[in-house]
Amino acid sequence: MENKIISRKLKLLSQLMELHGENSFKTKAVANASFKLDKLPFRIIDKTELELSEQQGIGKSTAAKVWELLNTGCIRELEDLLSRTPDGILEMLTIKGLGPKKIVIIWQTLNIETIGELYYACNENRLIEAKGFGLKTQEEIKRAIEFNMASQGFFLYSQAEKIATHVGKELEELLPKDCLLHITGDFRRRVEILSRIDFITTATEKELLNGIEHLASLIKFEQKDGHIQTIHESGLPIYFFISNNTTFQRDLLISTGNEDHLNLLKQKLDGDIPDGQDEKEIYRKAHLDFIEPELREGLDEIEKASHHTLPNLINYTDIKGTLHNHSTWSDGVHTLEEMARHCKETLKLGYLGICDHSRTAVYAKGLKDEQVLQQWLEIEELNKKLTPFKIFKGIESDILSDGSLDYPEELLKGFDFVVASIHSNLKMDEERATTRLIKAIENPYTTILGHPTGRLLLSRKGYPINFKKVIDACAANKVVMEINANPLRLDLDWRWHRYALEKGVLLSINPDAHRTEGLKDMYYGTLIGRKGGLEAVQCLNCFSLEEIDHYFKTRKLL
Repeated sequence: MENKIISRKLKLLSQLMELHGENSFKTKAVANASFKLDKLPFRIIDKTELELSEQQGIGKSTAAKVWELLNTGCIRELEDLLSRTPDGILEMLTIKGLGPKKIVIIWQTLNIETIGELYYACNENRLIEAKGFGLKTQEEIKRAIEFNMASQGFFLYSQAEKIATHVGKELEELLPKDCLLHITGDFRRRVEILSRIDFITTATEKELLNGIEHLASLIKFEQKDGHIQTIHESGLPIYFFISNNTTFQRDLLISTGNEDHLNLLKQKLDGDIPDGQDEKEIYRKAHLDFIEPELREGLDEIEKASHHTLPNLINYTDIKGTLHNHSTWSDGVHTLEEMARHCKETLKLGYLGICDHSRTAVYAKGLKDEQVLQQWLEIEELNKKLTPFKIFKGIESDILSDGSLDYPEELLKGFDFVVASIHSNLKMDEERATTRLIKAIENPYTTILGHPTGRLLLSRKGYPINFKKVIDACAANKVVMEINANPLRLDLDWRWHRYALEKGVLLSINPDAHRTEGLKDMYYGTLIGRKGGLEAVQCLNCFSLEEIDHYFKTRKLL
């Protein structure tokens, strides 16, 4: 066993000792010994336990631990601490800028146990509320987590979009004016997790290379047969495929659709995909309506295109208001009035649904019963000031372990609407999670089921659920299902939108915003809604103020 490996084991031991509040003198001694072991001028395995113990800064206790490791392959004390430490907490130790002291606060005070939850907390601005954390530290941690994500080779759509937009605009300025340049591939289909970005262009290889060499953000490139591979400074691979004016539309179509979609299209054409003036013409040659890029997944889009039954996909401009948002009453950054004015004056929306956390969510400053009543009074006053804009009295009520909702019935019935969500006890098997959700769905005060699986993309898998049973329960109880538009969630997964819509379930694109900037996440929710085949008439917050006001009032009478 190499010295460095032994040193790392001792370093981990010292970190876990600090995490679990072990004697600070002993913890520091182990940490110092770890450093000394790494710097020894000889191989540890070539010395005896006694010889090692005589080295300055090592001592008998550390030497004994090293020999236990060498002889048994483990250190009992370390194994015991590992068994008491969640895997997510161990992962946090790999994040630059996060030491045991900060992790203890994150774990014990904020009840965060995974990197995904930590990243989400950074987006919600929750870290700055904890002792020893400020805005600068929070942003550093967020960037470090993003770097770790990138090193795994995957990127969120929202991260990749900023890069793709910037690179595309810069390159358009550098290429000849008559060149065509278009984004394609998984990105064009709005896939939520990406491993690369693809462009297609009619520029020559020489023209393209000249443009790439002028982009400082592209740190390396490699010429391949028919395309050029580059790496963005963020670590995201960007591929450029070379086409020509004659075959560009065909090549764009082929590089956009996935394999299943292209195979189904070829069957309609009895062979190869032809050229065309644009993609619409190519689909017409197959006797199909034009299929939007988001839908080209090889599901039922070819059949629907042949029968003229493709959905009239929702657009961001169809959004009339926003539901499920937070304010400084719980863990939000901006006040209720600031959130409302931003919706009215900047986003030109007609209404805001405020859904601060319920009392069980202590970590998020959940509202106690008396605070709910105080917030209602503020809402009434603001509605007088902001009319005709309206704030709806909502709450994000925790779904408790037994499936019941937070707050007593007499308080729940006073809300205009209730978003029911799971935030705690996430380690469930499919049967338990499904049963818990269905009980909450059957509660007469549940209006919207929030982020149904609790997933955090690239960070935390959602708890397993029987989607059909949950969706069927929503249909039977007229409960709306949320498309949580936060780019980290995008939950309900688009793959289940079609089934929900077929069952007559309304969906709601909710930003889960904790600050005014977060309201714009409805844009990402709209994109993923389009991918799932959502139409504006099937989306709750595409209702006008009058329509949604009537919907809430009518539903309370059921």
